[in-house]
Amino acid sequence: MATIRLGDKAPDFTADSSMGTINFYDYLGDGWGILFSHPADFTPVCTTELGTAAKFKDEFDKRNVKMLALSVDGASSHAEWIKDINEVQNTTVNFPIIADEDKKVSDLYDMIHPNADNNLTVRSVFIIAPDKTVKLIITYPASTGRNFYELLRVVDSLQLTAYHKVATPANWKKGENVVVSPAISTEDAKGIFSKGVEEVKPYLRMTPDPTA
Repeated sequence: MATIRLGDKAPDFTADSSMGTINFYDYLGDGWGILFSHPADFTPVCTTELGTAAKFKDEFDKRNVKMLALSVDGASSHAEWIKDINEVQNTTVNFPIIADEDKKVSDLYDMIHPNADNNLTVRSVFIIAPDKTVKLIITYPASTGRNFYELLRVVDSLQLTAYHKVATPANWKKGENVVVSPAISTEDAKGIFSKGVEEVKPYLRMTPDPTA
């Protein structure tokens, strides 16, 4: 079983899904991706999550992020489950759910944690950059549903920090001030960030969000 760490190349795979056969790299194209796993079909927390994910799809689309879910049940089971999700969540599931009955993808991404459950995937989240490297991993226990506002927030942070020499502070939201990278001197930072640099401490310099 593989162990995926930040910065690793995300494993490619081809698998059946609720929308037909999907090759992961082809599906992502040159954009970002978010892959999130679910313990099984017809589970209560997952039903709320997938409905919520569908409602957030437009926000992920704006950020050029392709959504892809996974469950260890088959595509026909997914199709029936999606009917329930659409009904109880008052939405339309508008992204594929990978069918992983043989647990091939779950094993590739180390989604099964034996001390939690021998057969079911935990609630893993992987955010993949356009170069196919893994930029974020969050693992929740099966009993805790994901916060999609937080997933959007971390996408905003990852995309900002990928293209600018900044980091984002605690509880940061898009448009708020950011931290100047420690690798840049204050003098250089003042030349780079035209909106100004505030030196709180020599090691803590703040500047307005360069994309705001």
